[in-house]
Amino acid sequence: MTSRSPGPPLGRRFGHLLGAYGLLALAAALFLAFSLALPDTFPTLDNISAVLSNHAIPAVLALGAMIPIVTGKFDLSIGYGLGLAHVVTMQLVVHERWPWPLACLVVVLGGAVIGAFNGVVVEFAKIDSFIATLGTGSILYAVTGWITDGARIVPGPDGLPAAFTDIYDSRFLGLPVPAFYVLALTAVLWLLLERLPLGRYLYVIGANPGAADLVGIPVRRYVVHAFAGSGLVVGIAGVLLAAQQRIGNPSVGQDYLLPAFVGALLGSTTIRPGRANALGTLVAVTTLAIGLAGIGQLGAQFWVTPLFNGATLLLAVGIAGYAARRQLRQRRAAPPRAVHDSAEVRS
Repeated sequence: MTSRSPGPPLGRRFGHLLGAYGLLALAAALFLAFSLALPDTFPTLDNISAVLSNHAIPAVLALGAMIPIVTGKFDLSIGYGLGLAHVVTMQLVVHERWPWPLACLVVVLGGAVIGAFNGVVVEFAKIDSFIATLGTGSILYAVTGWITDGARIVPGPDGLPAAFTDIYDSRFLGLPVPAFYVLALTAVLWLLLERLPLGRYLYVIGANPGAADLVGIPVRRYVVHAFAGSGLVVGIAGVLLAAQQRIGNPSVGQDYLLPAFVGALLGSTTIRPGRANALGTLVAVTTLAIGLAGIGQLGAQFWVTPLFNGATLLLAVGIAGYAARRQLRQRRAAPPRAVHDSAEVRS
């Protein structure tokens, strides 16, 4: 007769649930608190729609920033890439008179090419991802300035095609359609990272590139793929930004860099604590959106938003680092499981 091994202590189970779903509970608590403080404006459908619409592009960009983070890399060029993508979209549609679907397709594919170039610079030139993507981002900003000559791209009297602006302004089931783009992108990334071998390989690379190479994973190729995926998502965000703003502003992209990394890094502290993940990023962006909307309606000064983002980024990095160290200690304490996981990756 075999004895059943005791389950984890209650305190450990509670700690796991708190770590995995604490941020989600915080989002619900913030929504409830602001709804009680602002019952006439905050819990209304109009306000919810405005929050979803205003934070859709930061959410898409955060999901794009998350992909290289899975491999232990950072892409600091995403803000500059966003600015270039939306300026090129406006340039092709307004000045070159391209059909808007073709212009959007070229911009999205161009984003993937730029992302792949970032990956090549990082992996094959062996330049730290911070330095490499900061350098390529500066080049992208220069290209943006060259295209626009430092001026805004403004449509003529006829404006932009209605079908183009509708990709951001339209509604579905009573809610802004950009919210559904975010949900769809989250679902795709969750499937790729959590259910397919590609995601398994990327997580192994992020945890230990040396071990990934030893078990036969082509590290360089998959890191380039991760940067290319990030660039593709940035291109999508650039198209949406052009449809939202309806003008080409050469300096607007930099404003989205910090919120994107706050969402991506804060997302690594929830759902799957210790590693970047799509659902966690969605929860983090939602929490930030609720918080920013609430403090904005309470009459906060303009400087509160960057203060909130900066403080949250520091907190997210600290929590993510602690979670990663805790996960590493747990792996070291369970060598049989680690061996099993390595065998699973090889298969």
